[in-house]
Amino acid sequence: MPTYAEMDSAQLAALKEDLEREYGEIKARGLSLNMARGKPAKAQLDLSMGMLESVTTMEDCVAEDGTDCRNYGVGFGLPEAKAFMASMLDDDPDNVIVFGNASLNIMYDTLARCWMFGTLGSKPWSQLETVKWICPAPGYDRHFGVTEEFGIEMIPVPMTDEGPDMDEVERIAASDASVKGIWCVPKYSNPGGVTYSDEVVRRLAAMECAADDFRIFWDNAYCVHHLFDEAAEQDQLLDIAKACAEAGNADRAFKFASTSKVTFPGAGISAMAASPANIAEIKKRVGVQTIGHDKLNQLRHVRFLGDAAGLAAHMAKHAAILRPKFELVNAKLEEGLDEVGGCSWSNPRGGYFVSFDAPEGCAKRIVGLAKEAGVTMTGAGATYPYKQDPQDSNIRIAPTLPPLEELDEAMDVFTTCVKLAYVEKLLG
Repeated sequence: MPTYAEMDSAQLAALKEDLEREYGEIKARGLSLNMARGKPAKAQLDLSMGMLESVTTMEDCVAEDGTDCRNYGVGFGLPEAKAFMASMLDDDPDNVIVFGNASLNIMYDTLARCWMFGTLGSKPWSQLETVKWICPAPGYDRHFGVTEEFGIEMIPVPMTDEGPDMDEVERIAASDASVKGIWCVPKYSNPGGVTYSDEVVRRLAAMECAADDFRIFWDNAYCVHHLFDEAAEQDQLLDIAKACAEAGNADRAFKFASTSKVTFPGAGISAMAASPANIAEIKKRVGVQTIGHDKLNQLRHVRFLGDAAGLAAHMAKHAAILRPKFELVNAKLEEGLDEVGGCSWSNPRGGYFVSFDAPEGCAKRIVGLAKEAGVTMTGAGATYPYKQDPQDSNIRIAPTLPPLEELDEAMDVFTTCVKLAYVEKLLG
């Protein structure tokens, strides 16, 4: 069977008629399905209910060092919480600060501190005529929202199968002192599920930067979110902090992680790791901002998850729920679109998303058709700075929230919308 691009106008017109009839039947079903955001499913949330019972008595509220966690104090994290988050961040507990429930909050505040005060003696970025930021794309829409909020000019750089296009990243960073940083989701990236290769990590760490205060915002949100239990089936990531230290740029990276999708979104704990010099400066600023974050929640997490081994066992339960959903998405795309042509998608080994590339000029129409048929998707363009996908091609599929049967139905709707939008485009 020819691909859609190989069909003549008569064949396309007949196909369009069939697809419009199929689409009309879908609309008549009155569906209300959602594949818009990367939320854990109810079954995943149920896995952590025991955590709520881990701190229930006065005795439970005492930390390992004797701190009564019901009271003020310990502004930078309980020792046991720092040790636990250090295992996620692949760093030394001394280089870790534990914050509240959201790593996005930490990233915003970290950028804000650079904006207001500079970093390690540099001029505050707010006093500069222009500040620019490298944005691997497709990427995380909320990252782009942060830099846009500060009026920072965003420079998109294409993602590859090994991470951002490093020839472009190196060229931009070396040529312009107003370029102050880069967003990175280095493991099972949002949305493509890409894990940065060792070469990419080392080049980021060692590259020449025109700005002495260039910073890598290393948002390792999916570091423990594997879809498979065996190490051979899991992606491995070189530690950016070690690579930076070896390259003589120890202060270049800020690392972030949280338990937002490990336990309960909105009720997790988050942390950052950085060089001793960076940590000392951040503590000075944070010490003015707060007397301490939620220590009882830190205790709950440590008591429930234990250590790195306990965390891995817990995440294996998540994987058992999520793996069939990702397998279903891949199977549905192969089944529904294999003979269409012009489409491609990721098949990641972890993370929360599948990145789908439609034929050029079709993404907005696909998302609009899906919404009209009762399936909510992430907005077309959301994975690019300023929500401007130059190809109008990329769509982020979020398979985690719906039950398997709803996901099955939603993917059927999605593939029908892809086919209809593509036929419309080919017919002009």
